[in-house]
Amino acid sequence: MCPHCGTAHPSVERFCAACAMPLVVAGDAAVAEAPENEAHARARKIKPEYARGDLVRVAGGRNQPEAELMQGFLLEEGIPSLLRRSAAFDVPDFLAAGHRDVLVPESGAQAARELLSEAEQAAAPTGRPRAEQTTRGPATGHAARLTAAIAGGGLATALVAWLLARAGS
Repeated sequence: MCPHCGTAHPSVERFCAACAMPLVVAGDAAVAEAPENEAHARARKIKPEYARGDLVRVAGGRNQPEAELMQGFLLEEGIPSLLRRSAAFDVPDFLAAGHRDVLVPESGAQAARELLSEAEQAAAPTGRPRAEQTTRGPATGHAARLTAAIAGGGLATALVAWLLARAGS
């Protein structure tokens, strides 16, 4: 059936006799378009305009899962990327541990930086940068609890020492 005028045609016809529109058989197209494997499916998402030039670092993850999340964001926008261990952060006993660099071709670097910046801003609900959120708040409360525990332990030790000294006299 012609997608333009709706005229029915046998499957051997390549053009519509009524309007000259090219005909595509849906069954054959679906079989030809199926990805062969996961790498093939990922390669089909990449936009060629973002795949030119040398690799440049656009971001870094604190560990492999965080870097893979960034890589997934980039792939959904058609930007190819590569992960590598950051220099001086090699942790051989823990394969997923250690910093990772996210590298993209030069033609996609600006788009990648903008996309990752938007994602980071969306992740910061209070408007403060993520590093500032983690250094304030929970860390301040932790220091106060630690100080109170040390002072309480010192008072408990002094009380026990006083009671033992009193019992001995």
